[in-house]
Amino acid sequence: MNMQDFRLDGKIALITGASYGIGFAIAEGLAAAGATIVFNDIKQELVDKGLAAYEEIGVKAHGYVCDVTDESAVNDLIATVEKEVGVIDILVNNAGIIKRIPMCDMTAAEFRQVIDVDLNAPFIVAKAVIPSMIKKGHGKIINICSMMSELGRETVSAYAAAKGGLKMLTKNIASEYGEFNIQCNGIGPGYIETPQTAPLRVPGNPFNEFIISKTPAARWGTTEDLMGPAVFLASDASNFVNGHILYVDGGILAYIGKQPK
Repeated sequence: MNMQDFRLDGKIALITGASYGIGFAIAEGLAAAGATIVFNDIKQELVDKGLAAYEEIGVKAHGYVCDVTDESAVNDLIATVEKEVGVIDILVNNAGIIKRIPMCDMTAAEFRQVIDVDLNAPFIVAKAVIPSMIKKGHGKIINICSMMSELGRETVSAYAAAKGGLKMLTKNIASEYGEFNIQCNGIGPGYIETPQTAPLRVPGNPFNEFIISKTPAARWGTTEDLMGPAVFLASDASNFVNGHILYVDGGILAYIGKQPK
């Protein structure tokens, strides 16, 4: 094995919705391996904050405003990136939303919004980058799935449906475009420490204790835990890995839980 296979020097990576959080951490990991980082967000304010955050850690990133649910806007974004930065070698479909609403209280419009961002958008962006990947002779697509592509839970019917669909979209892209040396895989994060989950992680919070008890690693994951898996799936080291969902969950999906005392 050549350790250079894990390097991303000369590669251009687009990470959607990567101004902060999981997307930002994945971008940081890809940059450390040598990739040029391109990201988008839905508002200029978020793009500006992202650019400042990347500059603070010493990463020169290229940021663009784009609504990834708008096919015309995405096509314009990809054309602009190809002109200003270069052809995208690595796509990470990270942008996503969740609405924690009991199914019978959720409107069809709210359900559709989650599906639009979490499932339709990855389809739109992948479809936009694949033709140039085919011409270039290689490409890596990483879809940020979730344990909710395998499990159900109260209040997340739309999110689970979208992530389950994204898992199957991942497998289908691998099936349809593998012959063109395009690998499409997914990362399924477990419960990760982010600003959004901070209120849930307060010691003594029953949910915090529940997650720790259900995780063999006995802790929440960190965004840094996602960097290595992302670099692997973005690199030549994973050239024969296709249609796989890599769950980075501390072992939750392998574990039935502790026996009651």
